[in-house]
Amino acid sequence: MKDNIHPEYNKCVVRCACGEVFETGSVREEMSVDICSKCHPFFTGKQKMVDSGGRVDKFKRRMATTKEERLASTKEEE
Repeated sequence: MKDNIHPEYNKCVVRCACGEVFETGSVREEMSVDICSKCHPFFTGKQKMVDSGGRVDKFKRRMATTKEERLASTKEEE
């Protein structure tokens, strides 16, 4: 390796949005992450709803409307 061109490798404190804090190695001293191995659905087996901009609510409203319309149309046919 060439001298004096590589960044210094330090211990890094990583903080997750779920509250988990762990230490690793990096050129940065601190990092903030949104999701870690303690809260990621692949590792936990639990599905976590992440609502960005109300998309989940919009989908639920649309599905509720569609469901109501379907129920109304089936009652009219009977």
